[in-house]
Amino acid sequence: MDAIDALKTRRSVREYTREPVDTAVIEDLIDCARLAASARNVQPWEFIAITNRETRVKLADLAPNGPHIAHAPVCIAVVCAEGTYYLEDGAAATQNIMVAARAYGLGSCWVAGDKKPYAAQVLKLLGVPAGYKLVSLVTVGHAAARPVPTKRPLADVIHWEKF
Repeated sequence: MDAIDALKTRRSVREYTREPVDTAVIEDLIDCARLAASARNVQPWEFIAITNRETRVKLADLAPNGPHIAHAPVCIAVVCAEGTYYLEDGAAATQNIMVAARAYGLGSCWVAGDKKPYAAQVLKLLGVPAGYKLVSLVTVGHAAARPVPTKRPLADVIHWEKF
């Protein structure tokens, strides 16, 4: 799948089959994430690949909008060292994970992390040292269902020269 197709067909998937995701694919998703743009090339990110079901169930219990974390074969936590642009940098890395997952024919979903009341508990559960922020939890797996949400048309969102 080419990059444009992956970008245009990526959707948030919350239902996964039980089929595991190959370790080499997980590593490649994180490799794509580490190559994301970052302000001043600081690259503040670290990635935690969580395949242990017990840990994923605990994460799902912490995140009210993430019950599917328990059922996805993989959850990737994106954490960034505190700094001026940690959130922007982590968001770029998160998007790369999701687009790369789509290119592999996998589904993914971004579960918010930053500024959520459960962020500190997630960091503690995952053994993240002080000085890092949770940017996202990204579920990855083989989609059991592929949603087709309505998207705003280009004509409604594009502006030339001025709003």
